[in-house]
Amino acid sequence: MPFLWFYVTVFHGSLRYNLKPATMKKILFLLIVSLSGILSAQPRKITGTVTDSSSQPLPGCNITVKGTTHGTQTDFDGKYEIMASEGDVLVFSYVGMKTAEVKVAKQIVISVSLTEDAMCLSEVVTVGYGYSYRRGPTEGQLKRQEERQARNKAKQQIKSQLSGSVKGVSENKFGQQKNMASLLYIIDGVPINKAFNSLASNIPSEEIKKINTYKPAEAKKMFGNSAKNGCIVISTEKGNYRVQNDESYAEITENKFESTKLSALSTFSIDVDKASYSNIRRMINNGEKIPVDAVKVEEIINYFNYSYPQPSGEHPFSINTEVSKTPWNQETKLVRIGLQGKSYENTELPPSSLTFLIDVSGSMSSPNKLPLLKSAFNLLVNQLRPKDKVSIVVYAGAAGLVLKPTSGDDKETIKQAINNLEAGGSTAGGAGINLAYKLAAENFIKNGNNRVILATDGDFNVGASSDKEMQELIEEKRKSGVFLSVLGFGMGNYKDSKLETLADKGNGNHAYIDTMQEAQKVFGEEFGGTLFTIAKDVKIQIEVNPAKVAAYRLIGYENRLLADEEFIDDTKDAGELVSGHTVTALYEVIPVDSQSKWLKNMPALKYSGAEPLISQSAELFTVKFRYKKPNANNSIEMVHVQNDLETPMSADFKFASAAAWFAMQLRKSKFVDKSKTGQIISLAEEGLANDESGYRSEFIKLMKSVERL
Repeated sequence: MPFLWFYVTVFHGSLRYNLKPATMKKILFLLIVSLSGILSAQPRKITGTVTDSSSQPLPGCNITVKGTTHGTQTDFDGKYEIMASEGDVLVFSYVGMKTAEVKVAKQIVISVSLTEDAMCLSEVVTVGYGYSYRRGPTEGQLKRQEERQARNKAKQQIKSQLSGSVKGVSENKFGQQKNMASLLYIIDGVPINKAFNSLASNIPSEEIKKINTYKPAEAKKMFGNSAKNGCIVISTEKGNYRVQNDESYAEITENKFESTKLSALSTFSIDVDKASYSNIRRMINNGEKIPVDAVKVEEIINYFNYSYPQPSGEHPFSINTEVSKTPWNQETKLVRIGLQGKSYENTELPPSSLTFLIDVSGSMSSPNKLPLLKSAFNLLVNQLRPKDKVSIVVYAGAAGLVLKPTSGDDKETIKQAINNLEAGGSTAGGAGINLAYKLAAENFIKNGNNRVILATDGDFNVGASSDKEMQELIEEKRKSGVFLSVLGFGMGNYKDSKLETLADKGNGNHAYIDTMQEAQKVFGEEFGGTLFTIAKDVKIQIEVNPAKVAAYRLIGYENRLLADEEFIDDTKDAGELVSGHTVTALYEVIPVDSQSKWLKNMPALKYSGAEPLISQSAELFTVKFRYKKPNANNSIEMVHVQNDLETPMSADFKFASAAAWFAMQLRKSKFVDKSKTGQIISLAEEGLANDESGYRSEFIKLMKSVERL
C-alpha cells in the first residue's frame, strides 16, 4: 500500500510546531538508527566452543572482554558463555596456545580453534593482566597435551551420565546412588573430602549443569590414586559450588605428663604461626562448631605479643622465664618461657625481593578469599620502599608470571596487577610453587630478605597436591635460601593442614586472614616481623631436675616435637623467629612432693633411681636454645637456668595462661575443668595490660560469647 504522509503536531511548552512529511521522515530515520545503535550496544549472551588444531575441546580456556576484567572459562567440553556487546573484542587464551581475538558483530555463537605456540611459556595463565614468554616447547606443554588426550579418551568411553559408568553405582537418580563413600567427587574443579560425599551427592538437581562419571581405571589415570574407585565430576550452573565444612586439619594428640625418671629432656621447635586463633575467631563469630584439631594451643597463646625486654647482647633474641602456681590446678606449677626477637624499624630492614604467589583458582572466588586477598596485599604494597622489589606469580589450572620484578616505588603498577586478578579454574599449587621459587632465585638479593608470600585456601588439586607431596616439594625449595610466608583465606574448604606443612617445612610462618582488620595486623602493624627472619632453625631443649620435678608436660607444640638427639643436629629443620615477634611456651610441672592424680606408678629402676648429684641444687630446670643466623648453616647455642623460685603471676603471664586454658577447653582437654570459663575470663581480665591494639579485649569478648552458647 502507498506510504501515507501526514502532518504531526508537536507541543513544547506553549509553542506548537507542525512538522511536514519530509521532516518527519528524517526524524523517524534518525530514531530508528539511534534505537538500533542502542540495541546493538546492549550486552547479549555469546556462546561457543574452543578447540585445538585437532578439533579436541580445550577445557579451562580463558575468555575475556578486551580492556575489561570481565571473563569466563570453558567447561570440560570446551564450551563457554559470556555477556558481550556488539563491537567488543573477545580474547581467547590458553596455556601453550596462540592467543586469538574475535570482534563481536551480530553473531551470538563464536567458536574458535587455537593453534600451538612454539614461542610460549608453558606456565602462563591469563587472569586479566599480563603475559610472559619463553622460547621453545616445554615439558609442561607436552604434559598438558597428554592430559588433554587422556581426558578426551576417557570422555569417549562414557556411555551415559550415571548408568553403569562406575562400578557399584546404581542407575538410580543422582543423590540415591549406592556405594558412594569410596568415590571421589570433584565439584566445579574442587575435589571433595570423601567424608562429605553425602553432602556432594545431595546437590539440588536444578543447580547441576552437567555430570561426568569415570570408571576406576580412567579415574585413577586422570585424577590420581584418590580416584582409584571411580570419580564423579559435577559442573553446577553457577560454577562455584562449595560443599560446606570441607575443611581439613592435621590430627593433634595432646601432650601428656612425662616422668622425669624416664625422660628428663623435652625438645621442640619454636612456632611463630598464629593462624589458629584468627581461624577459630571466625568460627566463633559465625556460630560454627569448632573442630578440636583446628585448635592449636601454642598458636592461640602466641597470637598476642608480650612485653619481654629487647635483647641487649650479641644474640638476636632475649630469653625470659617465670614460675608460678597453675591457675587450673593448684597442685602443679606453671612455667613460662618467652623469647623476644630484636625489633627493627622499617628503614633498618635490608632490601626485600618478594614474590607474591597468588591462588586464582575457582575455589578462590568467594568474597572472603580473592577480593579480601587483593585488599590485604594492597596494604602490604603501601609498606614497600624503593629498594624493595615485587614479582607476582599466579596459578589456577597452570602457573604464570603476572608482574615482572617491579620497584616498591612503583606502587600503582603493583596494585593494578593485583586488582586485575580474577578467579577461575583448577588449582595447580605445585606448579605455582615451582615457578615462584624459580623467579625468586633469579632475583635473589645477597644479604637481603628473599621471600615467597603464598596466598591461598590450600585447596590444591592439580599435580603434586597431597600433604606429603607438598612437604617433599617445599623441603627441596627451602635449600635455595628463600623464605616462605603462607597466608590462608576463606572458609568451607580451607586446608589448614596443607598450609601448616608448607610453612613448617619451608622456613616460614603461617597466618590466617579472615578480615581486613587481621590483614592490617599482619601487613600493617607487623610488616617487618611478617617478612624479616632474624634467626632460623630455632630449637628449645628443657632439662628438668628430677630432684625437684616428678613429671612435666609441654602445653601445645604437639606438631613441633623433636627427638632429643635432633637438638644438636644442624641438618634438622626447625622454626624461624622474625623481627619484633615474641614466642611463648608453657610447661605444667608436678613437684616431687605432690600427690597429683596425673602421676603414674612406676616400677623401681635399678640404675636410674640413684639420687642425682645436683639434688640439693635450687635449679628447677635448664633451658638450652639453638639457632642459626638467616644465612648460616651452623647453629649457635644459648643456655638459661631457672631456679625453683615461685613468684606471683605477672599480667602477661596471667593472660598467656588464660589463652592456654581457654584453648584447652576448646580442645576438650582432660587436664582442665570444662565448666570454668568464668574463671578464665577473670584471669584474662587481670592480664589486660599492654593492650594498645585491643586484641586482648577482643579475646575476652570471644570467650564471653562462647560462654553464652
